[in-house]
Amino acid sequence: VQLQASGGGVVQAGGSLRLSCSTSGFTFEDYAISWFRQAPGKEREGVSCINNSDGFTYYTDSVKGRFTISSDNAKNTVYLQMDSLKLEDTAVYYCTAGPDTWVPHFWGQGTQVTVSS
Repeated sequence: VQLQASGGGVVQAGGSLRLSCSTSGFTFEDYAISWFRQAPGKEREGVSCINNSDGFTYYTDSVKGRFTISSDNAKNTVYLQMDSLKLEDTAVYYCTAGPDTWVPHFWGQGTQVTVSS
């Protein structure tokens, strides 16, 4: 099983980034793909999740209306479009795969997102 997160970078507040999570080694359509993030000195938190088995999407309250998660089954890839970025979105973002929403069994490496003022 492999999950490869990419797309992080440095962006000014109010800007946008799109993260990608490319996956392999499991049946993509049967899994939920979740994005977690961890900022320095803070606990890891779930950001967004898409359950590929039913298409339902979930967002933590702080990103609702700003982030959009989507899935491309043909490419076994999940995207996280992040708009109107805020300083507090700065963190390392990890994509995960698991049998249900917010249940990570497999983790990819993180990608750093830094929002500057």
